Formats: sequence, structure tokens, C-alpha cells
Amino acid sequence: MARQHTALITGASAGLGAEFARQLAAQGINLVLVARRESRLQELAAQLRQAHGVRVECIAEDLSHPDAPRRISERVHTLGLTIDYLINNAGIAGPDFIEERDWNRQRTYFELMLISYAALCHAFVPGMLAQGFGRIINVSSMAARIPRAGDSNYGPVKAYLVALSEGLHATYQHRGIQVMALCPGFTHTEFHDVNDLADTKKAMPGFMWYDADVVVREGLRALEKGKAVYASGRLYRWADPFLQSVWFRPLFRIPKRRSKKT
Repeated sequence: MARQHTALITGASAGLGAEFARQLAAQGINLVLVARRESRLQELAAQLRQAHGVRVECIAEDLSHPDAPRRISERVHTLGLTIDYLINNAGIAGPDFIEERDWNRQRTYFELMLISYAALCHAFVPGMLAQGFGRIINVSSMAARIPRAGDSNYGPVKAYLVALSEGLHATYQHRGIQVMALCPGFTHTEFHDVNDLADTKKAMPGFMWYDADVVVREGLRALEKGKAVYASGRLYRWADPFLQSVWFRPLFRIPKRRSKKT
């Protein structure tokens, strides 16, 4: 009898992370849910156990802490689990790279958005290689595909996740490990509420927004097809080749105008 697979999902208490948990549990995959808000994790875990009969473990960790990935890895080992799916999803909008002068805030942001992703890949890829099977999604963003004036932090860190995913995919695909950077566009989640971006959401036309279940379903399907980078949503898949072209990219480098102080 084949061993039941287990997925570790970060940022699992809401948004895309919670939707990944729901869809993977529906496939009969056991879960390790990671986020800061333990009460939200336990609530989701209870729902998934009842609905799908899968094993769900919760780990309350703040991935902006340097030791969090190590503690997560140790906890997984203590639970006697082998991670087959890694969904690196935790993230926030973050501070302005230059205008925020507290370097500790910048460093904390990089711990969460860059180092935790790399650290968890570093921790769990060897086990995947040993069994000849692994699936990794690093949740990036369409912001990674469009270097823009005024964005010196969020887009660049998401671009690193694309490069990391492409490198791991090229290196280990032939050994049964599929790695993909998922690049959603505007998605209906709590992200724009908790990151004070509600006004931005209101200003955007509705056709640019996709539901979380669509983003996750398309992402999991693309992962199994061996995609290294995937723009979710038909609009964004159509636009991505144009955004990467030498003709369109200069348009996004037009300096951001500042309002005059009175």
C-alpha cells in the first residue's frame, strides 16, 4: 500500500494558504499547517479533518524569525512525517526599501519573504530526493514579472522566488522533483485588507481579480504538468509574454511622480 503523502503549507491560516490546504486535503493528502495565528490554524484543521479524514498538524511559527525554519523542520521530524509537498506561501506587502530607515524591519521582511522560502527548500528537498518524489510551489507574484518604479522591495523579493524555483526545477526535475513559482495577479484574499491595501483593491477593475480557488486549482494543475513558472489567471497568462518583452518593459521604468509639498 502506497504511503499517504503529506504537504507542508506556510501562511496557511487564511487566503491562498488556506485554499491550498482545502484542495490538497480533498485529494487525501495529509497536512502540516504553519502560520502565526494558532487559533485560525486549529479551526481550519478541525474542518479539514472532519471533511476529508486526513491527518492535520498545526505549527504556530513566525517565519520572520531566523530560527523558525529549523524549528519547523525539527517538529516535522518529531511528528514522524515526511514532507512530499512544500507550499511556501507566507508573505506580507512589506516596507518601502529606502523610506523605511529601520534596517531591522527590512531584515525581518527578508527573513520572511526570502530566507524562510530558501531555508524550507533546503530542509526538505533532500528527503524528496531520497524518495524520488517531491512537489514545491513557491508563491511569487506577477509583481516579480514587472520591475516597476516605486517598487524596490515586494517585486524584487518575489523575483528571487522565480529564480530560485527555476534553478531548482532545472536541477532536480529529472529526479522526480517538480518545483514551480506561482505568479498570481490580483486575487480575492485577506492580503489587501491586512496590508492596508483596501483602497488599491477598490480602484482596480473587477476583471483583473481572480478567486483564490481558481489560483490554487490552476497552480496545482500546472505543477503536475512540469511548469517552472506559472502566471495564474487567463488575463495574466496572456499579458505575461508582453510584459517580458523588450518593447513593454521600459514603460514600467518611468519614474514615479511625487506630489509637491505645500
